[in-house]
Amino acid sequence: MSAHKILVIDDSKVIRMRVKDMLPESNFRVLEAKDGVEGYNLIRSEKPNLIMLDFLLPKMSGWDVYQEVQKEYDLKKIPLVLMSGRKEEVVEKLTEPFEYFSFIEKPFEKKQLLEAIKDAMAKSRKHPQPKEKPVASSQSTGGTKDSAAMAQEIIYLRQQVSTMQGEIDLLKKQLRQVLNFLKQRG
Repeated sequence: MSAHKILVIDDSKVIRMRVKDMLPESNFRVLEAKDGVEGYNLIRSEKPNLIMLDFLLPKMSGWDVYQEVQKEYDLKKIPLVLMSGRKEEVVEKLTEPFEYFSFIEKPFEKKQLLEAIKDAMAKSRKHPQPKEKPVASSQSTGGTKDSAAMAQEIIYLRQQVSTMQGEIDLLKKQLRQVLNFLKQRG
């Protein structure tokens, strides 16, 4: 089994093969996805050691994949190299300097790719641990740790429910106001 899994999400087979050819075979197993949906599913199922993500993809854009990955700490801490032939479209949505991922402009050479990977790995370590919600370790064996994590999870979920209840109450109030307004006019 290879030491590292690299997921290359790009609709261009040429780019996927180019990345594969630029990496030392013995150290990496390259997984490929031709669209955003396939790529996102592979991120969730394979938990790669590195993600190379094209920004413009069919079915689910690289931007959408990026946003979904950012919702879960275990996924967003995976080193990410964002690729695009049009940097201006990336910068339109994500401002520079890119703090938690690396960017590489297509086409690129082997040296640029390796530098981007190294940069992405360094940047991924900067992700702050989530403060509100604990990160439950799947390798945790101590019952006390599991109980403490569950207790923190319950507290977090109660806070979420409380926030949502406040929003529901506000929406109900606004709906009553709209109904009263309509009754007065009609």
